[in-house]
Amino acid sequence: MRQPFVVTLTACPTRAEVALLCAELGAAPPGEVVCEVGALARADLAAVDALARLGLAAGRRGHRIRFHGAGPELRALLLLTGLDGTLVAEDGPPSP
Repeated sequence: MRQPFVVTLTACPTRAEVALLCAELGAAPPGEVVCEVGALARADLAAVDALARLGLAAGRRGHRIRFHGAGPELRALLLLTGLDGTLVAEDGPPSP
């Protein structure tokens, strides 16, 4: 079984950083993607925007993406925005 492709969001991801991660997803062969979000400094709409952009980029390439390390605030914000079903956020410590 192939290991998932792992991308990591920084504490305060910029649009340029998110665009670069989206480009990396576009270049990777279709498969499972884990996006580590535990380093996000704040759960705000900018973070949701970054996750949505990554989710769209992954879907366009045929990836199955999940967001790992999401705190309760980020999961609550995804629920509030109605994106909790589309952007699968998991809590817990980051994957190895």
